[in-house]
Amino acid sequence: MQALNHWNLLARRGVTGVLTDIDDTLTTDGAITADALAALAALTAAGLHVIPITGRPVGWSLPFARDWPVDAIVAENGAVAIFSSKKGLRPNQDGREQLSKLYQQDDATRAANYARMQRVARRVTQEVAGAVLAQDSPGRETDIAIDHSEFAQLPPERIAQAIQIMQSEGMNATVSSIHINGWFGAHNKLAGARWIVRELLGRDLDAELARWVYVGDSTNDQLMFEAFDNSVGVANVRRFEAQLTHKPRYITHGERGAGFAEVAAALLAAR
Repeated sequence: MQALNHWNLLARRGVTGVLTDIDDTLTTDGAITADALAALAALTAAGLHVIPITGRPVGWSLPFARDWPVDAIVAENGAVAIFSSKKGLRPNQDGREQLSKLYQQDDATRAANYARMQRVARRVTQEVAGAVLAQDSPGRETDIAIDHSEFAQLPPERIAQAIQIMQSEGMNATVSSIHINGWFGAHNKLAGARWIVRELLGRDLDAELARWVYVGDSTNDQLMFEAFDNSVGVANVRRFEAQLTHKPRYITHGERGAGFAEVAAALLAAR
């Protein structure tokens, strides 16, 4: 991981879009900071597309998709996207200025998977000592989340036990800075990024990877760190460094929202 000041000027100048994690990347102590929010606004005002991609639930993400200066938010690790017609990218069918949701899975698949996921969630909370559902679980539609660092604490061996149970049930499982997420389906953050760029912007992300940046902080960002040459970890990613098979190419000086603001400043300085 190189210091952010090693990021090539020409590479920065060619960037047209920013994909970013939310928790502990845009947020600090659970809330977006003024500098990170201002950075989102400045990027958007400069003509860059900005799309957060998060493991947080769709219900939790709705007010931010409405109020933040972003094109859309992809929630639940790539399963569902939320956007506002007033952003001008894609109108709602009824023409009103309200939030719309797009899903990667059809209604029947989501309903069947939801029932299966609740059974796995019960198994995890019964078998893993201290495991509790994340407090944002009521807003989840396509995954389950076990709290390991937000309001409850799980040691590494119990995190590993929860992951093993999810995987034994055929689920995908990943660990963010605060939650263990599990879901059924082939989607993930990278697949979600490809999907929303195609659906919302009509573009092929794989054909223009060099024109996008990804910013993250945790082990569940590894697919993105691997895929994007312009990948940046905010400084708090170092607490997961030993667990990262794929690390970000660059790292900020500041942590969390302050680190994201550094990334924005580096991009804007190159324009």
